[in-house]
Amino acid sequence: MGPSIDPRPPLAPRRVLLTGAEGVIGTVIREQLGHAYDLRALTWRPASFPSHVADIADLAAIRPAFDGMDAVVHMAGTPHVSSSWDEVLRSNIVGTRNVLEAAREAGVGRVILASSNHAVGMYEIEAAPAIYADHDPRVIAEDAPVRPDSDYGVSKVFAEAIGRMYADRFGMRVVCLRIGSVLPDDDPTGPSVLATAGWMPWLTEDDRRARLRATWLSQRDCAELIRCSLEADVRFEIAYGVSDNPRRFWSLDGARALGFVPRDRAPA
Repeated sequence: MGPSIDPRPPLAPRRVLLTGAEGVIGTVIREQLGHAYDLRALTWRPASFPSHVADIADLAAIRPAFDGMDAVVHMAGTPHVSSSWDEVLRSNIVGTRNVLEAAREAGVGRVILASSNHAVGMYEIEAAPAIYADHDPRVIAEDAPVRPDSDYGVSKVFAEAIGRMYADRFGMRVVCLRIGSVLPDDDPTGPSVLATAGWMPWLTEDDRRARLRATWLSQRDCAELIRCSLEADVRFEIAYGVSDNPRRFWSLDGARALGFVPRDRAPA
């Protein structure tokens, strides 16, 4: 299996590999954190910026991109709740394992994994739309038993489990981010609200607007959460990615443990 990683790698990585660098969150990271780190990109097809082009389902193909890196931010994979099992298996399960294994082989000390609120999505499905109301007190904690709502959600439970194994067995620092709603237009009240929550077709337009106001993660807060995850003195952490919205039904305790202080807030 090879040697374990030094259990106390530097807390301020400089060379960071970003997978999924062409996606919405990848673009936010490149644009807002490119000045803070020496960012290198891994994409599955040629991009408009320099990148190592390879499929994360192919360990040998992605492995060279990890050499010399201090940390990996893994945002690649199928992002859709409706993804087929074959898509989920290849991109989110095989791909996530390959990223962690490539990082281990290269001696990378820290990996940030894109998990998802869908790892616990059944709590929301059972409670929606009442859970979006301002007066509803329910908050889903980081240590709530996992309750995935789809094959996609199952793949994110797998990511958290294998991330924990790599942290415990090989001494990596691993942070799993259950990311909320990061929008291309960064507007929690804009027209993109109508395209959200398609896995709950019974929600009305007003319900969808209320949900997005609760789950929004601004692009600025997203970048800050990634930065905190890269530099926090933690061995393993699960954290929700959400701004300080007026109705927020996911805990921020895990994110605060990383040093995250949200600066943005969806309108009431």
